[in-house]
Amino acid sequence: MSRPGFTICTCPDAQLIKDHIDAQLSANPAPDGQWQRHVYWGDEGLPPVFWENLTLQGLFATPKSLVVRNAQNLSTDDWKKLSQALGSFNPLAWPFLCLEVPFEKGKPKVVKAITGLKCWGFAEKKGWIWESAGLTPRDMRDFVTGWAARNTVSIPPQALQILAQNLTSDATAATRELEKLALAAGDNATITPELASEIAQETELDIFSFINALQTGNAPEKVWSKVVQGHATGEDGIFKFLAMLLREARILWQLLAGEQVFLPGNVKQNKERLASTMGRARIARIWDLALEAEKGIKTGERKPEQAMEMLVAGLIALFGSLKGSQQRPPHTSATYRR
Repeated sequence: MSRPGFTICTCPDAQLIKDHIDAQLSANPAPDGQWQRHVYWGDEGLPPVFWENLTLQGLFATPKSLVVRNAQNLSTDDWKKLSQALGSFNPLAWPFLCLEVPFEKGKPKVVKAITGLKCWGFAEKKGWIWESAGLTPRDMRDFVTGWAARNTVSIPPQALQILAQNLTSDATAATRELEKLALAAGDNATITPELASEIAQETELDIFSFINALQTGNAPEKVWSKVVQGHATGEDGIFKFLAMLLREARILWQLLAGEQVFLPGNVKQNKERLASTMGRARIARIWDLALEAEKGIKTGERKPEQAMEMLVAGLIALFGSLKGSQQRPPHTSATYRR
């Protein structure tokens, strides 16, 4: 047996999990033919066909990868049954148990009822558990380089630098942006610095407009509806907004510190002025507000909509002192009760 009998993936980012599974299946070809992927959802429980695919062998069986998304939501009974079934190796079935959970203090938040099972201890001993806390700015270069290699796209160093600084830390959104860039590159299959700068400008325009509007005390209806309301529902939307907000804060901090940031000329000048006006204390406060919102959601203290509303209120208070503005977002209650 060269490949793992089963694999446990712990990561809050579904795209990174998908990329890891793809890499594992590519590195470990099926014994006969191709791996057929079957996806199940922990929220819905494991149907009878899953157990059939997990144990079926013989002349008419085909190799299957059995991907269980949100496996942390499986019932205790399902996990106990899984632990027992995974004790037997089936060469025609490769289960991937995906726990899409947040990390805390460098470790995934997995309940004792799961980590205490025999299958977990065995996987830990064999090295069959893959852990990733998700993308960080530090990881972005490797992520982009890996994507380019898999898709035979060329990215020169300067373009890579621009992308690493501007892509969101949500791997799904980052992948979509890279796909758009590759499409724009055409037959040349090369993402030039000019192309990367144009796309980066588009992806960050909304959040920059939002921050700039707050800073000037003039947040028009179209800014609120396009930026805030567009991310106000569901955890995915909030976390994408937080990722863009923190990326913008990082760029402002780098510009204030005199570090090199690759941006189109007019955009860079505007951001340099904004960074200078804000100063270190206000830029640093953006991190505090974003982390408060994230903590509130992940601990269950606040619903995503409540966390978003409090984040926006905090940003208004932060920037309001520049112009003495006490502006509130229009139609706040209607927006967050949808």
